[in-house]
Amino acid sequence: MRNDETLDELRKFGLKIIQPRDGYRFSLDPLLLCDFAAIKPGENAVDLGAGCGIIPLILARTAEGSSLVGVEGQAEMAELAERNMALNGLSERIEIRHADILEVKKLFPPSSFDLVVANPPYRKRGSGRISPKPGRDLARHESTATLPDFLAAAKNLVKLSGRICFIYHPSRLVEFLREAEALKLSPVRLRLVHGNSTAEGRMFLVELVKGRKSDLAVLPPLFVYDENGEYTLEMTMILGENGRSVGQ
Repeated sequence: MRNDETLDELRKFGLKIIQPRDGYRFSLDPLLLCDFAAIKPGENAVDLGAGCGIIPLILARTAEGSSLVGVEGQAEMAELAERNMALNGLSERIEIRHADILEVKKLFPPSSFDLVVANPPYRKRGSGRISPKPGRDLARHESTATLPDFLAAAKNLVKLSGRICFIYHPSRLVEFLREAEALKLSPVRLRLVHGNSTAEGRMFLVELVKGRKSDLAVLPPLFVYDENGEYTLEMTMILGENGRSVGQ
């Protein structure tokens, strides 16, 4: 491990994660997405925009017999993800591919995966403030691939009987649903994530399917903190023993 990196633990999943000390570090979002996606044993899944590999690692620990792929566009992050797979003894079950989201159709046959997950950059190019820490803006701002590109890639990769799960920012919920409809992807589950019971939604979780129409189930909101500023019971169950160390 290098001097500009840290080693963090997710004790609930028995994982050790190398991360950049000052670059992009995973937050609560990938943990919420993994919990929402609820991968089943034996399913194969692909994560679009894998970063340090946190989502494939959690999914591998969650579902025995599953094979996973993480697609990451930044060469240094793809290399870091591969190191994290090796560190946790999961290199045989998780493949990391260094590729742009625009190229994924060339990497895999159509309808290859039971589950496609993504935590894509939610800020449009040129919007929001610029982070002084290297790597963070590429994770937060759209670069070569936009939201429609992520959705199109997910549609191409998922089986007709499979599922697509995203976590994204509520300011773009209307746009997200419009783009999904244009691709004939039907939303089947939607859940808003709030900081607490009085705060506006900070993210949304959504499950899409292709090839069939379905009614949308709007699930109860997920509150991160209670009235005392502590994690809610549901969040504690999702995080396990890590508590406030995640995303700090």
